[in-house]
Amino acid sequence: MTTDTAGRADEAPLFGPEPQFRPLLDDPRWALAMIRATVLEAAHPQIGAALVDNSTFVAHPWRRLRNTFLSMRRMFDPDPAVREREATRLNRLHARLSGSDARGRAYDALDRPTRAWVVATLFESAVTMCRLSGQPLDQDTMERMYAQYRAFLAALGGDAGELPEDVGDFWRYFDRVVEDELENTEAARVILYHLFDHLPAPALLDSAPTLWAAGRAVAGPLLGAITVASLPSPYRRRAGLPEMPGAPALMQGAYVAAGLARFLPAGWINAESIIDVLSLRPGDDDPRARTVTALRARMKRASALLRLLAPPGGDADPDPAPPAAPGEGRRSAEEFFRQVLDQTGDGHLDWPDLAAMARELSTRLDLDEPEETRLYDAFAAWWRELQAALDTDGDGRVSAEEYAAAVPSLAGPALIRVAEVLFDATDKDGSGTIDTDEYRTLFRTAFHRDLAATGGAYGRSAFVGDFLSFMTGRRTSAPYDPLLADA
Repeated sequence: MTTDTAGRADEAPLFGPEPQFRPLLDDPRWALAMIRATVLEAAHPQIGAALVDNSTFVAHPWRRLRNTFLSMRRMFDPDPAVREREATRLNRLHARLSGSDARGRAYDALDRPTRAWVVATLFESAVTMCRLSGQPLDQDTMERMYAQYRAFLAALGGDAGELPEDVGDFWRYFDRVVEDELENTEAARVILYHLFDHLPAPALLDSAPTLWAAGRAVAGPLLGAITVASLPSPYRRRAGLPEMPGAPALMQGAYVAAGLARFLPAGWINAESIIDVLSLRPGDDDPRARTVTALRARMKRASALLRLLAPPGGDADPDPAPPAAPGEGRRSAEEFFRQVLDQTGDGHLDWPDLAAMARELSTRLDLDEPEETRLYDAFAAWWRELQAALDTDGDGRVSAEEYAAAVPSLAGPALIRVAEVLFDATDKDGSGTIDTDEYRTLFRTAFHRDLAATGGAYGRSAFVGDFLSFMTGRRTSAPYDPLLADA
């Protein structure tokens, strides 16, 4: 860190006495701006390739949203130790993401210019968000915000010098990257034309697939049109994105309407609470779960009414219904492959899918080294075991058909090792059992087992047995489904 901005990143508070972008986390306009920024990121060849190969944003978008929001909260925390720890965790995560795209071009998530582009899209989208909602930033505010974004890049371990020092020069940098480097990548197309149209329901709405599908059929195309209209026109031309009549007016109206939230009383909109509620399930010990249960009952009735009104033979319920009971039940090999094993949603099982599992578990448990590496190593050993047992055609990945033909062979020594390492990582105090607090950290819910019979703890053998039963696809599991199967 050699620049003045980078030097300020070591001071507390990181972003100055009046941070310009921390309040954006609870601003409804930020949801639209974040979608736009994500498309601009995905249009970069390196980022797009990394997303397609490694990200769970297609199969598990709500989980990805929750983890991203949690990470941003930590990076904006006033405590320097919290920020440093999160930056270190993110760097470890990105150090594991490298490879090559379909054209043989290498990508590396720690590439400094690429990381700078991610921060650049966030700043530019924040400025554009304010402009489109009729509240443009004055020059002084824009300059302060830009300095804080450069400090944010430095705090992440990047080089603030990768972004121009002056905000005026930034716009020339941004236009150059849009003109010369962005492409119509597969990841950008997925976000614009697949994700919105096929977005799975969050836990709150997964019992009402018809209602969710009906709402998604309306909201999906609208979000896509709004996002496309908000993108820089040079990129729209290069990528061949459609110019839909009325889309600019629709985009402007959406941003202005979202901007009206500034007139609501302070604290009425809290993004963290909204995300938490969307993740709740009936039976959770959170006090809001009772309200969620009542809402789900009403949604089921609304969904049933829509089915009655739907024309015969229509595809009004495209999503498979979840198990009738939230506890135990059996699932088909195809369901387990799609819901749990194929974390990236590409139709195959390979190392990025198991790496995504390790990443999610490490995030939930907030692991440091060396526990995080032990968990990744255990999943890597399981992948080698799966590949040897199931990859019959030798293409380096496992198809749904190959998996279904050899389900009984999954519970080998490597999977048992994964369960044991996960148990050790969860058992923070090394007591040999998982107590109620440790259980909540992993499963984000209370300990629902018979406390009188278990002595208020979850033993190693019981944990390993339950984990193996879940990971071999033999049965659904009320705690383990939210861990790895939820969208």
